[in-house]
This record gives sequence, structure tokens and C-alpha cells, in this order.
Amino acid sequence: MKKWTILTLVLFALTVVLSACGGNANNNAGNEGKSASESGGTNNGEAKKRVVLVTPEKIGVNQFFTQMVEGLDKAAAEFKLETKVIESADPTQVEQNLRAAVAEKYDLIITAAFSAADALKKVATENPDQSFAIIDTVVDAPNVRSIEFREHEAAYLLGAAAGLSTKTGTVGAVVAMDVPLLGKYTSGFEQGLKSVKPDAKFLVNYVGSFTDPAKAKELALLQQSQGADFVAGMSAVGDSGVFEAAKEKGFYTAGQDTDRTGEDPEHVVLSQLKETDTVTYETAKDFAAGNFTFGSISYGLKENGVGITFVTAESSSPLSPFIGQENVDKLKTIRDDIVSGAVTVKNPLAP
Repeated sequence: MKKWTILTLVLFALTVVLSACGGNANNNAGNEGKSASESGGTNNGEAKKRVVLVTPEKIGVNQFFTQMVEGLDKAAAEFKLETKVIESADPTQVEQNLRAAVAEKYDLIITAAFSAADALKKVATENPDQSFAIIDTVVDAPNVRSIEFREHEAAYLLGAAAGLSTKTGTVGAVVAMDVPLLGKYTSGFEQGLKSVKPDAKFLVNYVGSFTDPAKAKELALLQQSQGADFVAGMSAVGDSGVFEAAKEKGFYTAGQDTDRTGEDPEHVVLSQLKETDTVTYETAKDFAAGNFTFGSISYGLKENGVGITFVTAESSSPLSPFIGQENVDKLKTIRDDIVSGAVTVKNPLAP
């Protein structure tokens, strides 16, 4: 089953717009590549294994993909891999860039996001002897490794943080759309919230879009008027509207996927994380070591694939007094309990 994240659904929703806008199309003759380690040559007399990352958008637009390049760079240095990054101007160009990577005879081709899934399915089917991997969604093919995230585990920590920190007993979430994947976020959040504050009130409102900051801001202000002193942003591009509302009214909020606390440390006090650098590094590491397998695997707290700032990952931002070190220490204990199995976070999408 294809699982959508806040980020990947945004990419899918913007495909038509982006393709209409054009941009610098990457074709087989003019792909823009960022080399992590393109020295080629040999490693102790043996040809280096060659790994390429094909992204569905330009590097630098979203930290989600920038982190993947960082993970690939690290793997290239440690395991003497020859690596390359092929950037697509938009998701419509992923297929031709995957085909270019096949033609260049890379040993492993990695891509990411739901917006790349259909292209990968087609190219992988046509090239059954080629090894592929895709991050943050599932492609059912015998020559593809699909890497998913257990977002509900990180959302549990975020909800617990809100429950430990709230002064009003009311917290909220502004969510892009009422779709199954985002249920992992809201369900995990509510489980964590109720685990530390059973009588807490949880407000949830849906924007109806992944790209509407104005509506997201309106809903965040509504939740604040209903007593929420913490409103988690789960609305993709709309999160900027939630952040704006928090700054105007003085409540607290959190971002998604990457550390966004630096945008306004006073009000954006946490971020729920997807460690795409870790996942990319581990994928390349497995391939370099000869341990690469196909099929679906998942990364959660145990594998350091998901988390929240200050608890599972350091941040360059100062810790907000609203959260406080005492609560961070409690959250680290909860994280350890989830990893050990002492605490089980229910996945609402599980059969």
C-alpha cells in the first residue's frame, strides 16, 4: 500500500503546476548532477560500487532531500563508493532521470517520495536485473527495496511533549487532510498526549489542502481561541500559517519532517523528524557490505529513523522554557520505553 507523508503528498499535488511552469528540465543530455564521490577508479584493486540518488525536485528546496545527499556523502566517504545525485526539476522528470541512471549502469539507484513511485514501478519492471530503492513510500517490485517510516512513534513523543508542557490542558493539531497516512500522525499524537495527561482536550482541524497557509493560520487561531496553548503543524506548506498565528498570538507550535525551530525558536518549540540522512546512509551501507535485500523495511525510533528535536536529535535552537529540560528527560525515558517494547504505539494503518 502506498503511504503518503505530508511532504510526499505536497510534491504529488504540485506536480501539475510545476510541470506547467517548466524550469530547467533535466534530460539525458543535460541532467544536473551533484557528485558526492565521482572519482571512479578502484578500491584496493576492485571496481568501486556505484550508487546514484535521483531526487524528484532540486536540492536546496526542501531539507528532506538535502539530508539524503548528506547521508549519501557520508556513505561514499566511509565505504569508498562512487556516487552521484541527479536532480529533477520536478516530479514529471523522475522517469527519464531513472532511465538515465540505468543507462549509466549504476549498481544501485535510489529515489524518494510518493511522486517518484509510479515512475520507479515502470522503470524497475522494465529492468528486472537492476537494483533500486525508494525512501518514504512503497513500490511493490521484486528488485526494489521500499523504506517506510513509523511516523506514529515520533508523533507519540510529540503528543507526550504537548501533554507534559501544556498549561491550559488543551492542545491542537492543524492537519492538511483527513487521509489515512496522516492518521498515523494524529493517532500517535493523541496516544502520547493521553498517556501523560488523560484529561487533556485534543482539537483537530483539517485544512483540506497541503498548500494553504492562510486556511491553516485561520484554523490555528480558532484552536487558540478555544484554549489551546500548543498547536502542532501537520499541514505541510500550511505550517507556515500555523507558525505565523503562533507568533501573533503567543502560543506554541511544532513543525514536521525537518528541524524548523530555527524559523522562530520562541514559538516553534519542537519538530517531528524524519531522518532521511540516516536512512540513505544505511541503504548505501547495506549495499556496500553486500547485505542489501529487497522488499519493505521500516525505520522508527529504534533505528533513529524518526524522532523529535531535543529528545532524539540535537538542535541549534535554544530549548524553550515551555518545554523545559525536565520534560525532555521524561520524554527520553518514554522514547527508551518505546524502543524496548515496554510502551507500544498503535499504528492505525495496521491490519
